[in-house]
Formats: sequence, C-alpha cells, structure tokens
Amino acid sequence: MQKNQTNILEEDIQKGIITPVSRRKFLNYSGLSAAALIFATSCKKEITSPDELTLADEEALMGRNENPANVVNLGRGDIGILNYAYALEQLEAAFYIQVVNSGYYAGAVPKEKEYLKDIRDHEIAHREFFKRVLGNRAIRTLEFDFSSIVFDNRTSVLGTAKAFEDLGVSAYNGAGELLESPDYLLFAGKIVSVEARHAATLRDLISYGSFADSTAVDAQGLDLYRTPPEVLAIADKYIVTRILAQNLPTS
Repeated sequence: MQKNQTNILEEDIQKGIITPVSRRKFLNYSGLSAAALIFATSCKKEITSPDELTLADEEALMGRNENPANVVNLGRGDIGILNYAYALEQLEAAFYIQVVNSGYYAGAVPKEKEYLKDIRDHEIAHREFFKRVLGNRAIRTLEFDFSSIVFDNRTSVLGTAKAFEDLGVSAYNGAGELLESPDYLLFAGKIVSVEARHAATLRDLISYGSFADSTAVDAQGLDLYRTPPEVLAIADKYIVTRILAQNLPTS
C-alpha cells in the first residue's frame, strides 16, 4: 500500500477527527482508497470543474441577493451525480463527527458509542472516496447548520441519524438509474448497501425490529427511492451552501 493512498485518513487521525482503527478496518479503508484510484482512472471525459458558476448563474443569484461565493454547481452527467453523492456524504460525515466530538448524548451506552463511531468512520471514508475520485471536478467543502439538533439528547441524535441514513439510501436508489458508467454504478451499489446497514442499525436502536418496516421498504419488498430534487429539498434544512443541481440528468 502506497502512502499517498491513505494520507487523508492519516491526517484525520492526527487531527483527532477519527481514532486509529483495527487492522481489519484499515484494510477496508485501504481497499476504498485503491478502488478510488481505479474508479477515477476509468473516467475518460475531460470536464471543467462543475463548481464554476456560469455568468447566467451569477447574474441570477445576484438578482436574488444571494452571494455566489457560497454556491456550488454540481455539474452534469455522471460527474454531476458523483458530486451529488459527495455532497450527501459530506453532510453525513459532518454530522457524525459532531456527534462523537460532542461526547455523544446523555446516557449513551458503550455499544451505541461503538456503532456511532463506526458509522462516522464509514462516512468519512465515503466522503474521501468521492473527493479522491472527482479530483479537480469535485465541489468544494460545504457549510452546514446543525443548530436544530440537540446533540446531548438521544432522541434528537438517533432520530436525525436515522433520517440521514434513510435519506441516503433513497438518494442512491434514485440516482443509480441516472448513471451511465457501469463502473460508477458498481461502486454506488457497494456504498448504498453500507448506508442501508447503518439505517437498519439505527432503526433497531430506536425501536427494535423496525429495521425494515413500511416506512423504509414498500409492499414489493423494495427500498424506497427519491429523485435528486426531492433529496436536496429535504437536506436543504442542514446545508448552508446553496447547491445548484439543475444540470443533473433526469433520465
């Protein structure tokens, strides 16, 4: 394993964002890093950074008294969908980092702390995976507002975590059909399965046996899905940075 494939996670460990992990977990992270390099190499298109706003975008924002400096443009095609996923992984990672850094909620038992720490580490790995894959086509780091969440309250934290994981699963399910590259679809499928494991765990922590109830799985036994506009409208409550997604594919 080359050093440059894990330097981002090493920097996070040094900053205290994540704790050192077991050899088994390290190998899992290393696999993601290697996969990211292969994944990035498979993209042959030369695309300018989607974060760049067009003149029309800037004029429209100024007309609404919005600051273009706090706006990101996801882009179009597969790159736009990958940036869409990257934005959601940024949101989840930022939330779980704050959960752990806040000392968890009052009354959190060791098993709950272990689960939340593992989920945090997964979301950081997912975030860095997309960042590495997208390279200079990635949107910049987003700004979030978690002021509506009471981080020392179990109901507030677990309820928000469940909502984020359910949203993430439905987002990947809704975006999968929009991807053209089978390589991208393969890796998205691997990530959404992990998000579903998170959702199931959190649901059972809140109400045992609710991991696959009718609010998550439909009558055909299929996970629910949402389109990018539906997902972003829900996530908007927590995202300060304005996200332009009008160029994403719709079919």
